[in-house]
Amino acid sequence: MNRPIYLEDVATLKLDAAKCTGCGMCLEVCPHAVFQMNNRHVEIRNRDACMECGACSRNCPSGAISVKPGVGCAAAVIGAMLGRTDQPCCGPSDSGCSSSAPKKTACCG
Repeated sequence: MNRPIYLEDVATLKLDAAKCTGCGMCLEVCPHAVFQMNNRHVEIRNRDACMECGACSRNCPSGAISVKPGVGCAAAVIGAMLGRTDQPCCGPSDSGCSSSAPKKTACCG
């Protein structure tokens, strides 16, 4: 099954590997399989699939995961609407992007 990709390099998701206990709770709650188990610890498998829902950080008992729910995608949407071309684009038409900017697909609705 193909997993959704939102915007490249905008997710605020961070993992502190030193704090990770390998409990796997993030694997259970992540709706887009962003994480994978590597030996006894979790690692980020597909950061760009993160929709910044915050389920992983809210359920991580060791505080190893942080994410600002909705921030990366929302910032990209607003930036595109304001005509900023120095960040990833968002929207079906990518009308806010310069012709040299890479085209992205819609991410937040």
